[in-house]
Amino acid sequence: MVQLSGITPSGHAQLGNYLGALRRWAADGGPDDLYFVSDLHAMTTAHNPARLRSLATEQLAVLVAAGVAPERLFVQSDLVRELGALTWVLECTCAYGEAARMIQFKEKSAARSTSVEGGGQAGVRLSLLTYPVLMAADILAVGADEVPVGEDQRQHVELARTLARRFNSTYGEVFVVPEATLPPAGARVRDLAEPTRKMSKSAENSAGVVFVLDEPDQIRRKVRRARTDGDSAPVYDPENRPGVSNLLDILAACAGGDPAQLADKYPSYGVLKDAVADAVIEELRPVRDGTLALLDDVGELERIRKAGAERATERSAHRVSAALRMVGAA
Repeated sequence: MVQLSGITPSGHAQLGNYLGALRRWAADGGPDDLYFVSDLHAMTTAHNPARLRSLATEQLAVLVAAGVAPERLFVQSDLVRELGALTWVLECTCAYGEAARMIQFKEKSAARSTSVEGGGQAGVRLSLLTYPVLMAADILAVGADEVPVGEDQRQHVELARTLARRFNSTYGEVFVVPEATLPPAGARVRDLAEPTRKMSKSAENSAGVVFVLDEPDQIRRKVRRARTDGDSAPVYDPENRPGVSNLLDILAACAGGDPAQLADKYPSYGVLKDAVADAVIEELRPVRDGTLALLDDVGELERIRKAGAERATERSAHRVSAALRMVGAA
């Protein structure tokens, strides 16, 4: 059974990424599972090439430092030839209406079309429409059986299933038909400044975002400035007290314990915030130190990346070659 998961370097890795996914990948990943830095996915909007390259390298280092086995890792763009060819084959298998009805495309294209001068679709990149087909290529190329995704990505995995079945029935059996699975419940990590929204590496305002590479003093300042809810003592009530509940969730994820019971241990917000800051700093310390060491050791990081590219290519090349042969392109 092969699982495939990816993380997009749209910004610096943050606490929610680590507690919600990376730590779990390191602890629970099977010997055949694959994890990748999806740098091609970050190109659907305007981006700085040098920054994207730097973030992809940094993200790879974070994954290794977080404990994800290097032999399960690769960077998506290192398979650009295989993925480019397979994406075209799948685009020739996919109907326009199937891509255009993806909820994320509708929402994001609507938002971006109103943000450009004059409105309309002029500022919406074609890649936003075809991105789910590239995602299907990611999945089908490596023969993934399961793809753990949230509800916002489930529809994309369904498209991959549809395209795999259609290709197999039209041209011949090449692809595993993948299943979308819900990942195990991870820590609820909300923005410290705006606890009604998830912590995000691409947030415009980073005041409430704890990044994996933040210095301990930065982490402490951000936690101390975290929004609470005005009452006299900490209480775990995510619906009515999202700020303090977020702090308790983070503390429980880092130090263990039940967040509702942890609330009783801290008589004031100040004491709770100090405990949260201490727990987060210690949780992230080995990841931060390991990441910085890898970023300083360019040769080792390049070796890991090259080996990952070779293994991922071996896993995908025969399927891509078979698909091209089946459609008459090879």
